[in-house]
Amino acid sequence: MLEKLFTSGIRADIMSLLFNNPEEKFYVREVARLVNKNPSGVKRELDKLLKMDLVLTEKEGNLKYFKVNRNSPLFPELKGLIAKSLGLPGALKSVLKASEAKTAFIHGSYIKNANIPSVDLFVVSDANHLRRTLDDIEKRFGRSIHLTLMSVSEYKSKKRAGERQLKKLLNKQKILLLGRL
Repeated sequence: MLEKLFTSGIRADIMSLLFNNPEEKFYVREVARLVNKNPSGVKRELDKLLKMDLVLTEKEGNLKYFKVNRNSPLFPELKGLIAKSLGLPGALKSVLKASEAKTAFIHGSYIKNANIPSVDLFVVSDANHLRRTLDDIEKRFGRSIHLTLMSVSEYKSKKRAGERQLKKLLNKQKILLLGRL
């Protein structure tokens, strides 16, 4: 089973997306866009994961959705393995990509010391379910996440106006997870 599981980079990216977003369901083209891979390759890998009983499908209208099978006996172990292999920045990136955040970065003390108990995270997104998603990452990594969330329009407005606090934050040392500044 293990040799079947880790034979493809595309599969690893798909598993990372699905296992880091166990509440979400995705259609093939959406997965392909989020992992930045070819839809035909993504479909092939999703079908293999389906045969291994690691993902489930759900049909809504003419769309076929895929989501992780939380009842699979391998789910807890694979979720933990994926979290460990990605590390906190990787897990955050995967979750933020799926929530369609436009820009995100880690700033503050974590940059100099990754062993501290809290992480400062800045996100530009219009999604309103982000906090719930981050709660799961806090539990998995045993770190509190201090979120600064700004809507896309607010971010653009403040950046255009040269707002002092935003400018100061953008000029700090950071780990860029998504987007451009």
